[in-house]
Amino acid sequence: MPFLLWSQSNFEKGEKLFHAKKYKEAEAVFEKNLKHYPNDIKTLERLADISAEEKQWEKTALYYKKLKQLKPTEADYFYKYGGSLGMRALQVNKIKAFGMVDDMKSSFEKAIALDPKHLPARWALIELYLQLPGIVGGSESKALKYSNELAKLSPVDGYLSKGRIDEYFKRYDSAEKNYKKAHEIGNSKVTFQKLYNLYLNKLKEPKKAQELKRKFDSK
Repeated sequence: MPFLLWSQSNFEKGEKLFHAKKYKEAEAVFEKNLKHYPNDIKTLERLADISAEEKQWEKTALYYKKLKQLKPTEADYFYKYGGSLGMRALQVNKIKAFGMVDDMKSSFEKAIALDPKHLPARWALIELYLQLPGIVGGSESKALKYSNELAKLSPVDGYLSKGRIDEYFKRYDSAEKNYKKAHEIGNSKVTFQKLYNLYLNKLKEPKKAQELKRKFDSK
């Protein structure tokens, strides 16, 4: 019992440091806690958060790998594991990055299998299939497949994802239509920003961008 109380007190100390953004100090506390409780979910999650804040993606992936092994029914652990690999892939050479692709795909797909309504995993797969060269599996049709699934779960995400695909392939007029539909439904900061950025940076129509901003700000 005294040891358990020490562990809880230690975790609370780490939490205070984490929320104060004193990540190095918090990490030392959580690592100490992990030595006594190597399978403690909360401690592992916090260490994953800290390594992500510090952009130590290889370390982040290792924590999420352990978490998904400890709790194999938690969709978010698979999604975050795949996301950590994706961020790590941006830090390494292309050959090593391509070697991570299958693990990323299977992690996002597993997240969807565990939680059929998981939106971020579908977004991740869309981005993955857009960014990958065709020779290693990149595919607009596969990206559209997940975009269509998003549309069934969330009309806003459906239009946003179709707009994203159009924008990636420089079909800016079509992207505008999809972003406008998303904004009509959602009228959120996200939908506004997507359409605003398209007008400003891709279509080079600052007047449309400013008019959109004026209307959005007035609401």
